[in-house]
Amino acid sequence: MITTYNCRHTTVYNYTLPVTVSHHAAHLVPRALPTQIIHGNIIRVTPEPAHRSTRTDYFGNNVFFFTLEETHRSLTVESLCTVTLCEHDFPPADETPPWEKVRDFLASARSPEALVACQYVFDSSFVVTSSAVEAYARPSFPPGRPILTAVVDLMHRIHCEFTYDPKATTLATPLKDVLGHRRGVCQDFAHLQIACCRTMGLAARYVSGYVHTCRTPSPTEADCSTMLIGADASHAWLAVYVPGVGWVDLDPTNDTMPSIEHITIAWGRDYDDVSPLKGVVTGGGQHTPRVEVSVTRRPTP
Repeated sequence: MITTYNCRHTTVYNYTLPVTVSHHAAHLVPRALPTQIIHGNIIRVTPEPAHRSTRTDYFGNNVFFFTLEETHRSLTVESLCTVTLCEHDFPPADETPPWEKVRDFLASARSPEALVACQYVFDSSFVVTSSAVEAYARPSFPPGRPILTAVVDLMHRIHCEFTYDPKATTLATPLKDVLGHRRGVCQDFAHLQIACCRTMGLAARYVSGYVHTCRTPSPTEADCSTMLIGADASHAWLAVYVPGVGWVDLDPTNDTMPSIEHITIAWGRDYDDVSPLKGVVTGGGQHTPRVEVSVTRRPTP
């Protein structure tokens, strides 16, 4: 099955004081992947930047840089893209290697693929392991359990035991508070499952992107009535490294393994590596961004 989407991501900043100069970096261009074909992407910035450039970052993500040198009190960044997704093939969970074997492989292997995965085993800015995180993760990792069975079980638990609440957390909320209050948003749940995997010695990375409003129906379903959480905004999930298989995506917010509803923009160690838009401004006073995301399905030939 293949599905094509039109995506629109709009961010608006209104400043209480004039901004005289600003520099920004944006992760808004989707990645080209074997299961994700990019047909086109346009980024519009108002006011018009004095300088703009693009490059590929350390993780292979597309990054758009721009500088504003005229005084302004508002900034609008709009990204438009068309993407076709192909359905993923997932390995049988019980045929994947035991999680301890994967842990030991990552600790000792020296192949290029394993070395790339190893950088996602350690703590990062927003993902800090702890004894509390390990205690939460342990029930999903009994001895000898296949790694994919373990991480899917962990995903189910987070989905069932935590409440999606946009008012419960901010970017500054530490994982210990998310774990204590059992509330948060998609980036919190992704960070938590990543921390659980890393505390067990496994490689897990943060994935940012968009999600379609409804889960795509199977051929026997008349429509898609299952609403996905995280639509109409940037979404976040994670991917876990499985030797012999590669990276397997998991979305604890929606308790699903992403396939043809999730559009991948970027990945890194955590949110800090792939934030959609960040920058440095001179002036500006107070500001609160307004973000709108639209993902609409279009007919696919």
